[in-house]
Amino acid sequence: MKLMIVSDIHGSAFYCKKLIEAYKKEGCDRMLLLGDILYHGPRNDLPKEYAPKEVIEMLNGIKEEIFCVRGNCDTEVDQMVLSFPVLADYAVIPMKKGLIYATHGHVYNNGKLPPIMKNDILLHGHTHVPVCEKFDTHTYMNPGSVSIPKENSANSYMTFDGETFLWKTLDGDVYLEYTPDNI
Repeated sequence: MKLMIVSDIHGSAFYCKKLIEAYKKEGCDRMLLLGDILYHGPRNDLPKEYAPKEVIEMLNGIKEEIFCVRGNCDTEVDQMVLSFPVLADYAVIPMKKGLIYATHGHVYNNGKLPPIMKNDILLHGHTHVPVCEKFDTHTYMNPGSVSIPKENSANSYMTFDGETFLWKTLDGDVYLEYTPDNI
């Protein structure tokens, strides 16, 4: 199964449209959303073409293919308009020798680890900065942000084909690759 891993759309219809185009072009089976889907939050400027209702329509159009964790900007009212579950604090994805612990990053992160072991991957968004960093205790990964990238990073997403993680721009250009030893 090929996953597209995405975070921090923040209500941008412009970038959501580009994301769905990339998703189809990639031939992914599922999309994992790491939260902050519809709203920009008080610390971010409005993203390009801020239109949460359009984002709702686009994402609901592929609702069977999405699984999601809750971001700090996601609320119960979002669940009323989105046709896929959005309020889980985390998702656990098994690998052969470890787990991917997917969360948004505002509760669990490198400063406050979830129950995690040496071969596990902590995967979260929230910071809007793409990362792949190996620690003694785990590997930390972040796909960056689709709509509001920070620290001069690109508007980006990740793919995972069961063996290799690829960080890509919305145009599909690979700029980082990681194959864990524990797959």
